Amino acid sequence: MILYHGSYTAIRKPNLSHARETTDFGKGFYTTAIQSQAEKWAGRFKLRQGSGVVTSYEINEAELINGVSGVSVLEFDSYSLEWLDFIISCRQGQPTADYDLIIGGIANDDVFNTLTVYLRGYIEKAEAIKRLRYEKPNIQYCFKKQAIMDQYLVYLGHSAL
Repeated sequence: MILYHGSYTAIRKPNLSHARETTDFGKGFYTTAIQSQAEKWAGRFKLRQGSGVVTSYEINEAELINGVSGVSVLEFDSYSLEWLDFIISCRQGQPTADYDLIIGGIANDDVFNTLTVYLRGYIEKAEAIKRLRYEKPNIQYCFKKQAIMDQYLVYLGHSAL
């Protein structure tokens, strides 16, 4: 499987020391199997910082994700109450369970708007989930442990926008 990462620079060897804490799944290195999603991420960097780069990696999906490796994986198949609670905890910097890799939907702009309305108390949790059901998740892969990245992410190359 090929995964992509959008940034302002090529990242041959990801390093968690550069990761932010209060993101969708907490501190981690974020990738996606959707090249156009990584291009959007890189495009935001290009607008803000003048350069945008998509870096690609190969992983052995069967070994890493399907339990052969012993890697602890949390996967959200859809926008759900569990996903919503997890995202909110992570974005508020609250500790969550310890996983090596988390896979699930991205809180993109439309999803983020729903989360904001929910967090401000304008809608109930059930209404937030109801609204999110209409959003097709763009799946992200969040690597939470440096050793897992070092072992399983194989740099393939990069391209500038």
